[in-house]
Amino acid sequence: MQKLIDFDALFDEKLAEYMQQNTGKYNEKQWESIIPKLYQKYGDIRIASIGDTPKGYYEKMTDEELIAALRAHVEEGVPVSDFLCREIEKRDCPAPLIELLGDAEGELLTLAVNLAGDCVRAFDAYFGILASSEDEELKDTVTEQLKSSADAAKDRALAFYEAGTEPDLMLEILSRCKERDDRVYNLLLNAFRTSGEIPMHASYLAAYGDPRALPVLLETIDREDINYYEFQELKFAIEALGGEYTRARDFTADPYYREIHGLD
Repeated sequence: MQKLIDFDALFDEKLAEYMQQNTGKYNEKQWESIIPKLYQKYGDIRIASIGDTPKGYYEKMTDEELIAALRAHVEEGVPVSDFLCREIEKRDCPAPLIELLGDAEGELLTLAVNLAGDCVRAFDAYFGILASSEDEELKDTVTEQLKSSADAAKDRALAFYEAGTEPDLMLEILSRCKERDDRVYNLLLNAFRTSGEIPMHASYLAAYGDPRALPVLLETIDREDINYYEFQELKFAIEALGGEYTRARDFTADPYYREIHGLD
């Protein structure tokens, strides 16, 4: 593997020199706009001690070398530059990155998930993470990637739900499916009717976008036992599906209403 280069530290050195040379020329807000542009230009500047540009340094690596470099940067505490990440992303989820999803942990695994994105080839590894990880933040990150291509994740999500594995996350993923499927619709509707978690499951029906759910939503919102928070979420879901609820309701005694409107 090639030597690990802390390109960000090298940039910081050059930036300090540039800022010193331009003292008083720009205010703080202007520097916030200028620095990202300088960083992008820096990617194409040849560094004599390395014999290449930051972008070129990684472009010459094989897929295996890129992922080995990523692992080494994290394990040795050397900052991972944006140039390394962008080059990995350009490779369209290479096989070594998929392998990394299967054996990495902690920071490295989270970084690998973000680099793999919603690549369908990563989905087997993603479902493996959901089934085995206790890191809730990581599972949320994986769920977001699966939601981005929910139709490709649908069959596995249905199987996980039936097995009782992370059912709420599976419903969240399934609610983002674009293709109409009665299995998905019936699951979302049944979960809404039986779970007791009205706001969350109303939002899933709204996201799925099937107007057949309107009668059930309208029946629920008309109940006298719902609170103001539930009412708001139900109203949003009804309107998202093209419906309307107009009956006047009085929630002035409801704790959620009073808190939101500053009445307590």
